[in-house]
Amino acid sequence: MRTNQFESMKESEKINYSGNHLLGERKGMAPAAKRAAALLIAAAVAAGALTACGGASGAGAGTADSGQDSTGAAKENGAQGEVIELTNVSYDPTRELYAAYNQIFEPYYKELTGQEVVVTQSHGGSGKQALEVSNGLEADVVTLALEGDVQVVADAGLIDDGFTSEFPLDSSPYTSTIVFLVRSGNPKKIYDWDDLIRDDVGVITPNPKTSGGAMWNYLAAWYYFEQQGQSEEEILESIRKLYGNVVVLDSGARGATTSFVENGQGDVLLAWENEAFLSLKEYPGEYEIVVPSVSILCQPTVAVVDEVARKHGTEDAAAEYLSYLYSDEAQVIEAQNFYRPSTQEIYEEYVADTDSNTITEIPADGHWINDNIVLTDITHFGGWSEARSKHFADGAYFDQIYEQ
Repeated sequence: MRTNQFESMKESEKINYSGNHLLGERKGMAPAAKRAAALLIAAAVAAGALTACGGASGAGAGTADSGQDSTGAAKENGAQGEVIELTNVSYDPTRELYAAYNQIFEPYYKELTGQEVVVTQSHGGSGKQALEVSNGLEADVVTLALEGDVQVVADAGLIDDGFTSEFPLDSSPYTSTIVFLVRSGNPKKIYDWDDLIRDDVGVITPNPKTSGGAMWNYLAAWYYFEQQGQSEEEILESIRKLYGNVVVLDSGARGATTSFVENGQGDVLLAWENEAFLSLKEYPGEYEIVVPSVSILCQPTVAVVDEVARKHGTEDAAAEYLSYLYSDEAQVIEAQNFYRPSTQEIYEEYVADTDSNTITEIPADGHWINDNIVLTDITHFGGWSEARSKHFADGAYFDQIYEQ
């Protein structure tokens, strides 16, 4: 376990952005920009992007819902003057993040290469998105909720082996965790995972069969009950009670947020941290975030969809698109969209100095990261292959508890 994502990180894994960056260098670090410039650029972009909760796109960037092909084939990469079209298939809660990121990447790439690039987005439940790409939705890159969903695309023969080593930190440029979103005043007095199994509590969470965030929710709950000293049989019973209280099991995280926030269903939403903060921003005074005592370090994974990128001739642009997520400019954008940066120096700029685990509003000073939490990670569950097999495969634990 660890209290934040850096405590157990090896020295060699910590990101340092000194030195030059080579176009398409998929195992190197992204370029170092001067911190002041990064902050100015990111702040200007984020000011216009954070309020867009419906998947707003920046200049030159499009969006598409899950299951919709976004752009058609990209033009041949490498010919000066031609527009390179990239499709990024992502998961539900990253709409605002990539709307903002695309606005800084597109001019950056034009300055770097002299070529114009336009990025189009597709969003939906992470598991569903992985299946869409595997079944023919042409993505140049995927930026999904977890390594296991990217592996589904790799298993379809579309991503080359070793994608977790293509970019730093297991190809996870930012992280998140799972928190609770409750209504103002926390009328049901929900403070930790054991409150979710009370008979009077209605829970909103997505379906682990289609949503990567829902898998993180499930595993965070499992870890809590394990830390309470429960046996595996007792944990299964606790998880069964929790899912017995689920009012709506949406296909993705954004749908779950809609059920809770807009439709008024349930007493608590199990949410990505960034989704919860966006709800505070959009509906000031109506909701509160409760940070539970323990949770899980969620590591979204990015990858070039090699077969599609080779077909489109977009390998270099796709690699640069993902590599630039580690730049100072992008890390600030990620933090301002309430994702936890993977650069420790930038991460520390956003840590809140508080002992409270209840957040009632967006901090005016921008220090929103709450470190009063013990985080496990997927290695505690044996990695994604083992976790999927034991908990989420057909007939595995989730099916057993939810179908009863």
